Amino acid sequence: MKSTTGTDFFKSVYDVVARIPYGRVTTYGAIAEHLGMKSSARMVGWALNADRYNLNMPYHRVVNRNGELSGSRYFPQPGMMRQLLESEGVTFVGDAVDIKKFIWIP
Repeated sequence: MKSTTGTDFFKSVYDVVARIPYGRVTTYGAIAEHLGMKSSARMVGWALNADRYNLNMPYHRVVNRNGELSGSRYFPQPGMMRQLLESEGVTFVGDAVDIKKFIWIP
């Protein structure tokens, strides 16, 4: 576990997101906890939103703790986040990722 503060936090979030394996997802909270800031899941979301136009990053692999696509509205097209996940073989139960099957904990 790595403790981060200040502007290093966003960079650390990006470093973790870049390591999420193809076909897996993680949560905002799991990233925050990994970075030593367990109660900063919302700040992880802010970091992703700040870099949302970087299509080279697998931001579609970050979901909320229930597997819901809470960040989907920030993608260029409606449904894009789900489409990207499904193209990687990720399955859903209703509108949420089958989190128990596809979770990756950094």
